[in-house]
Amino acid sequence: MNFQFGQQCQPTNSQQTQQIKQWVYQALEINPEIPISLSQLQCTEPGCPPVETVINVMTTPTQQYKIHKSLTEIEYADITQLLNK
Repeated sequence: MNFQFGQQCQPTNSQQTQQIKQWVYQALEINPEIPISLSQLQCTEPGCPPVETVINVMTTPTQQYKIHKSLTEIEYADITQLLNK
């Protein structure tokens, strides 16, 4: 897969990022002391979603979730659906 790091399709702000992290803590019932990392990746290969957000919960081992949307498009319902995967 060919991902381009650091290129965002839409600008995000820290308020949006914090909101998504709060949703992850709430929906996945994660201890607020555990760090969460959000990354927005753009893929240029055929068949790959154009943008996906990767959520890493820094437990041991790290829990990783992917949502095929940009950070600005994510809603609480997207986070709750991670429980069903």
